[in-house]
Parts: sequence; C-alpha cells; structure tokens
Amino acid sequence: PIMHIPHPHRRGVLALASITLATALVGSVITAQAHDADDSGHLTGPQRAVIEEATRQFRDVDRAIEAGYLATDECSELPGVGAMGYHFVHPALASDARIDPTQPEVLLYRKDSTGQFVLAGAEWFMADGDQDLSTDPDRPTLFGHPFDGPMPGHGDDMPAHYDLHVWTELKNPTGELSAWNPRLICPNP
Repeated sequence: PIMHIPHPHRRGVLALASITLATALVGSVITAQAHDADDSGHLTGPQRAVIEEATRQFRDVDRAIEAGYLATDECSELPGVGAMGYHFVHPALASDARIDPTQPEVLLYRKDSTGQFVLAGAEWFMADGDQDLSTDPDRPTLFGHPFDGPMPGHGDDMPAHYDLHVWTELKNPTGELSAWNPRLICPNP
C-alpha cells in the first residue's frame, strides 16, 4: 500500500524523520561540488547524465516507493508561475546532512491524462544547520550550483532549509534549476 503524507511545502513532510533530523542539524555538511560548474544555472551534459542515470529507475513510481520514497497527497502549484507537482520524499535522505547527486531527497511527479504518476524531476534538500534565515555559511551546492534558501519550513514541523530543483524529465522554460515549472499544471481538486 502507498503511504500518503502531507505535502512538504504545506504541512512539513519531515515529521517522520524528526529525531534523525535533529541529529543531522549538528552534523557536518557535505556538499557535492564539481570543478566544471556552469555559472549560467544549467547543468553540463555530464552532470545531467549523472542525475538522469540515478533517477531513471524512478520513472516507475512503484520503484520509488520500494526505494523508500513516500507520496505526498497534494500537487504543489503557484498560480501564474507554475507547479512543482507531487513530491515523493525519502525521509532518511531528507534528514541526513549529505548532498549526493545520485540520491535526491525528493522526486517530483506529475499525473498524466490517465491519472498515473510520471517522473518530472528531482529535488535536493538540506536543513539549515543554524536555523537562522539571516545566515547561510552552510549553503549546500549540487555540482557547484548553490541551493535556494535558507527559507522557512513550510509547516510547523519542517525546519528552515535549502533546496534545489532539477527538471530532468519535463523541460522547464524558466530553467532546468528553477523551482517552479510553468509547463506543469496541477489537476483541479
């Protein structure tokens, strides 16, 4: 059975990993950086290939669930801007203090015309170490691309955090590292 949990941007999906997260907040931060980062906000071909290879298996949503990703119950959309889709969060990955380009903390899905989940991209997430929105000495990077944030949690039990979206399966006209994708539309409730 699929375990549905609240949307991370509204209800704080990390409740399942709160104990581990508290430990991670005092841990060291490891970032995934590469010397060939592209300053334009786009991934290089080899960087994109690493992420596509790591997420290919999750084109089948059942494989994502088997790997420990938990489905959210809402499609995240910002009217007039775009959507992020449905977030499938891996609590253990989201609560550690590591960024690994082959292990996204969150998978982004959209629904097709038949209501089936289709992979759209991935999101990397890290809690802000000092929980102070005015500082960012621990800002993580993915292949040299800095994460967005720090930003407040999107629910009472979600910490201040950094995140970075990568649109690997659904082209994003505002950029492959943009948070919102205007090509993605959430179904009407």
